[in-house]
Amino acid sequence: MSRVVSIYLPDLATDRIRRAEPSIPAEQPIAMIARSGSKRWVSAADAAARSAGVRVGMPAAKAQALFGGLMMIDADPVADATALERITLWALTQYSPVVAMDAPDGIVMDTEGADHLQGGEARMLSGIANRFRAKGLTARIAIADTWGAAHACARAITRETVIVPIGQTAKAVEKLPISALRLPEKTAGDLRTLGFRSIGELSATPRAPLTLRFGPEVGRRLDQMFGRIAEPIDPVRTPELIEVSRSFAEPIGAAETINKYVGRLVVQLVAELQRKGLGVRRIDLIVEKVDGTRQAIRAGTAKPARDVAWLSKLFRDRTEKIEPGFGIEKLSLVAVMTEPLEETQRVSSLVEDGNDDITPLIDLFGNRGQRVYRVAPVASDVPERSVRKIAASADDIEDGWTHHWPRPVRLLAHPDRIEAIALLPDHPPASITWRGKRHRVRRADGPERVFGEWWKRDSELEAVRDYFVVEDDSGQRFWIFRSGDGVDPETGSHRWFLHGIFA
Repeated sequence: MSRVVSIYLPDLATDRIRRAEPSIPAEQPIAMIARSGSKRWVSAADAAARSAGVRVGMPAAKAQALFGGLMMIDADPVADATALERITLWALTQYSPVVAMDAPDGIVMDTEGADHLQGGEARMLSGIANRFRAKGLTARIAIADTWGAAHACARAITRETVIVPIGQTAKAVEKLPISALRLPEKTAGDLRTLGFRSIGELSATPRAPLTLRFGPEVGRRLDQMFGRIAEPIDPVRTPELIEVSRSFAEPIGAAETINKYVGRLVVQLVAELQRKGLGVRRIDLIVEKVDGTRQAIRAGTAKPARDVAWLSKLFRDRTEKIEPGFGIEKLSLVAVMTEPLEETQRVSSLVEDGNDDITPLIDLFGNRGQRVYRVAPVASDVPERSVRKIAASADDIEDGWTHHWPRPVRLLAHPDRIEAIALLPDHPPASITWRGKRHRVRRADGPERVFGEWWKRDSELEAVRDYFVVEDDSGQRFWIFRSGDGVDPETGSHRWFLHGIFA
């Protein structure tokens, strides 16, 4: 089922100023001032200004009198719109094939065909929030069955992320204010004058009197919110994006026909990529149906590619998910992320084919929503910090470890607490108990002392660990450590942990 994400950027204008002027202190309140003739008013205010009492629509003179240290900057709607478009295009490459601006302060996207690549809805929303925060942007994100419901929840609910369960739109929006219904301000004001306060009250009112007084807009917005009529999202596009499409005089729907035309579009797209010396990293198939709805499928590659057969296969494996409904009237392929790609010499038929490229296998797993990565060494004495994840197709890392002590085949993500019987400070345990099972230690080697990274973390100034390799009666070998040197409590808790398992 199609789901819609609304990203609300309440501080878009002030965040833009802070990104442009990093020297502005974080605690400095900022207000954007709009003007019309001799009138000047606050068009936007950041969190610091709002906490001081500054409100949107407030006269500029009153805002300045209310807070003397307020930084007042002339509003620039054109720059704000440009920033929103830039953010929307970035979101297009990262999250979904169908992304559009929800002006003046938001983004909307249909996640069908892409949410599995983000690990599901909850992980996707938290990931979006984290990435926007890392870029210095304040965002509130909601996901719901319809654009209207997601838009309303993102703006009326103050939580950073909101997930409206499938089929629960009416319950989620019934208490939200009418201002979240995307109605003209005058219409919303008139409805409040009549005594309407919430969307639930408005939706329970007979439609005819509302239409007679306000026209069809109120009913249309309610129907869109509750999914009674479709509200397609028109994806953002720029001239830089390479796009090819095919419209049909007679709608199509058979899987074989869809695959045939997708293959022809891939040929056209590859020709354009070759002409520009580019390879595709992320490619979207947009399916436009007779009823005005869209369906999208996104495919990605680990390396820039423009191989017709391979790109066609990436979509052929997933076109079975397309639901043609009453028929498909247009197919489009869009290369949303490209990189330079030079021509390479193909393997000659006169010599043995030595191609051991596993990129196609990486692409298959990645497009099924599975995370594919490699582990590379990092120069750190602390074991859990001595590795990092890198892209599966990244270049080989030449650095290695300098340890002379053995390391386990399996390193636990987090050390497991164990119970140990040992003579302090330097003796290995005589027995350990891990996850309820007791292991009598038959052989042991150590200790290997590992110091904390005091130059990075003040809390590790005196921290140490003593590692031992122990073997039990059944031949299992474990990598365990004691936190601390066994004498000084400042060096650690003196508790024991299991950190790895040997083959």
